[in-house]
Amino acid sequence: MSPFENKGLMLGIMAGTAGLSLVLVCYRKIRKPGASVRIRALQNIGNRINSVGLPNEAPNEHGAVMVLHGRQLQILEKLNGLLLSVDELKREVECLKEAIPKLEELVRNELQGKGDVQRVSPSHRATRRRKAETAPSARETTSSEEAESEGGYLTAHTDSEGESEEEKRCMKSPDAMVESEEDEDLLNFLQQVDNLHKGSEVDKKEGFRLLLENHDKYENCVDFLWRLARAYGDLFEMTTDAEEKRKYVTDGKIKAEKAIQLDAGSAESHQWFAIMCGYMSQFESVQNKIRNGYLFKEHLDKAIELKPQDPFLYYLNGRWCYSVAQLSWLEKKVAAALFGTPPTSTVEEALQNFLKAEEMHPGYSKCNYVYLAKCYKDLGQKNNALKCCDSALSILSVTNEDKEAQKDLEALLLTLKL
Repeated sequence: MSPFENKGLMLGIMAGTAGLSLVLVCYRKIRKPGASVRIRALQNIGNRINSVGLPNEAPNEHGAVMVLHGRQLQILEKLNGLLLSVDELKREVECLKEAIPKLEELVRNELQGKGDVQRVSPSHRATRRRKAETAPSARETTSSEEAESEGGYLTAHTDSEGESEEEKRCMKSPDAMVESEEDEDLLNFLQQVDNLHKGSEVDKKEGFRLLLENHDKYENCVDFLWRLARAYGDLFEMTTDAEEKRKYVTDGKIKAEKAIQLDAGSAESHQWFAIMCGYMSQFESVQNKIRNGYLFKEHLDKAIELKPQDPFLYYLNGRWCYSVAQLSWLEKKVAAALFGTPPTSTVEEALQNFLKAEEMHPGYSKCNYVYLAKCYKDLGQKNNALKCCDSALSILSVTNEDKEAQKDLEALLLTLKL
């Protein structure tokens, strides 16, 4: 082949390539979105180019042209695939753009508690976690649409940090949640009653009324029962009618005894049962008085064992010791006949208990000072007795017990000044 023919062949190939490029560019501009390049049309164009040959073309040169043409078709196929991928990507981007405003609205509504999106229940969420642990590869291939179709959504926080406190509360049984609400109501009620007990006589009567109103609701609650017994004790102290006193102390003893039966480890229940036994002694015969004295000491010792930091219990123990030390000869003989050995105690033991109460709570009560003065007087320590009387005089009389103590104090001062 002459140089002139060689040049003509090269120019023909270049012209064909340029024509293909021009056709591709024009097609790319005018084609509809989403339409694909048709390989058959491109092949027809290639065939037309093949038909444009040079008259003096040699067979081997024709083969070279065919090889080049085949490579051009491969390139066009790859370009076509690339264009299809770009179209799909564009469609996905458009879908995301449309979904973002809706997602923002859903998240906003969820945070405000007004969203309509249904959360995955804790049990369903736990099931999905177990599935994810056994099949991690399957979880990786789950699309966002599939996750939404399962009935809820999962955040990165819940997946990475496990169940939140809210989920734990949701997993409680309905009965447990009801019990929790009832416990809270009971605690609030008991707090109200305690506050009324610390108030005036009117407040104590109101607390007693509230306890009676809620008796059927909390009749098997230990903390309720011993407070009801305490309220009966308040009414016992406030009234002056003997029959009313007897009724209050009888009912109070029954409530305290039931509280002990429900929970033998309740210090307050033992305390108020002992106090009711002490009150009952005012209306009983010598025999029952001694029996109640034994019960008083038994339950008081149990209360001190359970609550050794309460000064009131040591004051009560001092009262018992002092009363036993003051028993008459007849009362001691009756006790020995009924119980084998009568209770024994001394004024010194009573003094130590009153001093213990004062040590734990200086200025604890007017009554405690009065009994300290009595003990010192009986032991011949007149100066200490007078000091305790002065301390008792500095405390105002509030309760009926304080008023009774004031009478004892006045009589004691007359004796000490003689």
